[in-house]
Amino acid sequence: MHKVLCSTGALITRKNGRDHRLLAGFAEQLHCDGFEFMLYDSWYDKLDSIADDVKAMGLDIPAVHCEKSIGELIAAEDDLAYERFEMNCKAAERVGAKLLVLHLWNGLVSDSNFGANLRAYGRLADMAAEHGLTLTVENVVCNQSTPAAHLKELAEEYPHIPFTFDTKMAEFHGELDKVYDEKLWTDNIRHLHINDYGGGVKDWSDLRTLHFGGGHVDFERFFAFERKMGYSGDFTVEASSVRDDGSVDINKLNRDFLIIKGHIA
Repeated sequence: MHKVLCSTGALITRKNGRDHRLLAGFAEQLHCDGFEFMLYDSWYDKLDSIADDVKAMGLDIPAVHCEKSIGELIAAEDDLAYERFEMNCKAAERVGAKLLVLHLWNGLVSDSNFGANLRAYGRLADMAAEHGLTLTVENVVCNQSTPAAHLKELAEEYPHIPFTFDTKMAEFHGELDKVYDEKLWTDNIRHLHINDYGGGVKDWSDLRTLHFGGGHVDFERFFAFERKMGYSGDFTVEASSVRDDGSVDINKLNRDFLIIKGHIA
């Protein structure tokens, strides 16, 4: 059964001190089916206690988004990537997740050493499996090639590798049309990030993650194809929702959840 999830990254940011304890109060107001829990690099020295706090909230957390520096460390061929990834896996297992979302490449280094990122996936997937987790790779933006090209390379190296497909990331690169490939859905897409984008192709000055209607993603076509393909995974909303004072625009998020549920009903 589909679940519509809210990314905690849409709720907990630097603007409210990255205070994970706020999640319990937000959860009471949100009309989602569960959460994709976002991990931050500032949490490593207290990650066990944070995971315990979140577990105690009793929320449904099917997915965890790995901390984003891991992809940068992999590109630098730094073994700290694997130490941090193991910590991510332990935290995900502790909160009850079954799926991980990974930026296999990330940051300014991005995909400049993609061969290292490609080689790393197998080891990372094995590590995740030891914790009962499925490791998905997200089609995140890159500054050398394109996400679609890298997903293709990954699928050639690791047949049936699971992907998280983000509509905003694809629209940013002008390659949302590439998602209308039936083989991609049957073999690889296991999770979806449903976000809007309002900038131009590779407009690095406008990377904002928008709510429905804030950009130009053709969601009617996207959801029609998703239904045709019989997609059975979950959907995560990540739209930036934290105001400057640290409060959250709950109404906009609930509207997004309602729209998605209307499309998949």
